[in-house]
Amino acid sequence: MILVGVDGSQAALEAVSWAVREAGLRDTELRVVHVMVAWPLEMTEDAPYADVGRWMRDGATSMLTDALNRAREEDSRVGVESSLLPGDPRGVLIKAAQDADLLVVGSHGRDGFSGMLLGSVALGVAGHTACPVAVIRRTPARPGGEVVVGVDGSVAGASAIEFAFAEASLRGAGLRAVHAWNQPVVGGRPFAPTSAEEAAEGERRLLAEALAGWGERYPDVKVTEQMEQGHPVDVLKNASAQADLLVVGSRGRGDLAGLLLGSVSHSLLQHAVCPLVVTPAVTTPRHT
Repeated sequence: MILVGVDGSQAALEAVSWAVREAGLRDTELRVVHVMVAWPLEMTEDAPYADVGRWMRDGATSMLTDALNRAREEDSRVGVESSLLPGDPRGVLIKAAQDADLLVVGSHGRDGFSGMLLGSVALGVAGHTACPVAVIRRTPARPGGEVVVGVDGSVAGASAIEFAFAEASLRGAGLRAVHAWNQPVVGGRPFAPTSAEEAAEGERRLLAEALAGWGERYPDVKVTEQMEQGHPVDVLKNASAQADLLVVGSRGRGDLAGLLLGSVSHSLLQHAVCPLVVTPAVTTPRHT
């Protein structure tokens, strides 16, 4: 089951369209959820603000209706259900996604300020769920037939590779495995304990080891390996410009223990050009 959160924004409707297509690829159902603050729902009909509660419920129902109509227009073959849930959208969506294969949200919420790069809900759920989270900023006008995955040798990066191979297989797309690295700087100067050739060879080994075995599991997926020295955010952002989907882990090798969302995934949530999937450290995609 795929879960998509809606809030009446255009970004949420785009997320619904993307989620329906994804559900069709996986031959699974779609659940559309709208979360509204709890207090109006708890008021009685005689309460002073009962009219406000009814107004909010009517608005929420209208949002769900619009989302359901959008889903059915996109693909009437996909089974769709809807739910209106009370509470904080971030916590409720995280809990609701416990049994989901994928949680999908828009990059901007209805209440986001003009010019904000990322909505609070998208930022609040990515890296906090048991399942991968897809954040839909924009979808390519013409599919390029390629999924891009960031490879960094981390545990979360391994789950991103697993997801990306499965997704590329479902889409009949190629997979571009991108590994970027920075030369460390100490005292304002590049620090290289080994030669440039040795450093590059070490990075090549990391990429090869991370991808080992996946080609045999998904022989239908054509893999392109890309190694590039540079900041991972810049390299992956550039790679995403021609991609249908970018997949990264929630935390990389360089992120501090205890962080739920690493610096690279956090930055890409704001700057990725195509839809972005952030995978948790451990995930077993059910569509493999």
